[in-house]
Amino acid sequence: QVQLVESGGGLVQAGGSLRLACVVSANIFPLNYISWYREGSARRREFVAAIRSSGDSHYAEFATGRFTLSRDTEKNTVYLEMVRLIPEDTGVYYCNADTVKYGRKWLPSDHWGQGTQVTVSS
Repeated sequence: QVQLVESGGGLVQAGGSLRLACVVSANIFPLNYISWYREGSARRREFVAAIRSSGDSHYAEFATGRFTLSRDTEKNTVYLEMVRLIPEDTGVYYCNADTVKYGRKWLPSDHWGQGTQVTVSS
């Protein structure tokens, strides 16, 4: 069973940066994508970004240009670097393993981490 542990969240001022990490308990090579989702005040979990072992990565429109994914295959870890944060980025960020890309849609699996809180103050 795949287990994921997120870390790196915190409280930052608008314009600041954070680097989130997602450690996956299994070899990430065979998995489809490792993705990040977030859940804000609307309690709706939305897609943020996804990457797979080849380095192929995709971003939601709001993340493009501000968020960057990277992965360390030896450590089975995926990182989400976030810069120029705005209050609307506030939420719980979740990692998902074995996410499937279906056309323009993203289909998360049942493999979720516990989430890490990101709070951006104005």
